This record gives sequence, structure tokens and C-alpha cells, in this order.
Amino acid sequence: MLSEHFELIETLGTNFAIAILFILIGLAIHDVLKTGNVPKFGRWFVWLVLFLGCVGFIAKGIIQAFLEPGL
Repeated sequence: MLSEHFELIETLGTNFAIAILFILIGLAIHDVLKTGNVPKFGRWFVWLVLFLGCVGFIAKGIIQAFLEPGL
């Protein structure tokens, strides 16, 4: 069974690993912004960029799911 679904398991594992990486990056950025006394505009800009990166990753996954046959 494992060999039959290896590609699906590999894709899910990669997506979960990248999601966890985004969470860890977010926690690190939160800590740096908190300890660095960054102005409110700078905080909004940093979080906007991080959010757009996450949205791009999610959009890529959705596009791949619709364009690649057999998944």
C-alpha cells in the first residue's frame, strides 16, 4: 500500500513541512518585531509580506491540484 501511494504521501509531507516552516518563520518574526520596537507601519508591512508569501504557496498548491491530472 505504501508504494502505491508514495507520491501522494510525499506531496502531503512536503506541504505540511512547508506549512510548519511558515509557522516557525511567523513566530520568529513576531519575536523580532516585539523585541525590536518596530513602528506599527513596519509591523503591518512585514506581516503583509509574510501573508502574501503564504497565499502564494496556497495558490500554487491549488493551481497544481487543478492542472495536474491524476492527483
